[in-house]
Amino acid sequence: MSEFDATKARKQSTLILRRFFRHKLAVASLIVFLLIVIFGFLGPFFWSVSVDDATGGRYETPSGAHPLGTTQIGKDMLAQLIRGTRLSVQIAIVVALGSTFVGVVVGAVAGYLRGFIDSALMRLVDLLLVIPQIAVAAILIRAFQGSWYTVALILAAFGWMQVARISRGETLSLSAREFIEASRASGAGTPWIVFRHLIPNMIGSITVNATLAVATAVLAEAALSFIGLGVQPPDTSLGLIVSENYSQVEERPWLFWGPFVIIVLLSLAVNFIGDGLRDAFDPRQTKVRA
Repeated sequence: MSEFDATKARKQSTLILRRFFRHKLAVASLIVFLLIVIFGFLGPFFWSVSVDDATGGRYETPSGAHPLGTTQIGKDMLAQLIRGTRLSVQIAIVVALGSTFVGVVVGAVAGYLRGFIDSALMRLVDLLLVIPQIAVAAILIRAFQGSWYTVALILAAFGWMQVARISRGETLSLSAREFIEASRASGAGTPWIVFRHLIPNMIGSITVNATLAVATAVLAEAALSFIGLGVQPPDTSLGLIVSENYSQVEERPWLFWGPFVIIVLLSLAVNFIGDGLRDAFDPRQTKVRA
């Protein structure tokens, strides 16, 4: 019988939430992250200027019509920032979900089956880790025209290896537990044991790794777009906006600092959320205040 019991899971989730909400910095970071997500996804409902509208003057200063001014070709900077934030968050979430899923499944299968399959999968991970991932990702993104979903899928394809190593280590420990032995003795197959028993019992590390993968993806996308090898026009992203306006940092700082500050806030907020989740899932923290 699996240790992943529904009643126990509900009690454990309550403890985890209490621990997390005692982590003030993590809670504040969660609020910041949610505000950024709301800005990116709900912003178009409150700001009617189209991201493609280029009827403004060249490099207009901030005003009531254009709170963050206009770009070199007359596009509204606030509309650009809303669009860039949404696409950067979308990329980060797709990367986090994709790389975490692949890494967890590969690590769990390798750790459970061991032997030749374990060795083969881990040697593949070692091989991929020595490849200059950013360089290869940049080449592939350029070859496939750099749409936001292409960037997300390619970054996800290069982001699962560390998760696989961590999941393998946890699986090796869980595989020796009694409930796994009981499931195996009852005739359960590998897919059932991996997805029904092993992965649910690794939910803590999975959640933390997925959270931290968001921050890594934000920075990776920003770096690639900054050097012109990430998201390509007419799409935009925070990194691309920074790249297009970094030369204006002295004369028109509002064009540069807007997207730059959002990138920094996103990265810091997600990292602090990850710290809070790590502490909340820590089994050594057993005391909960009423």
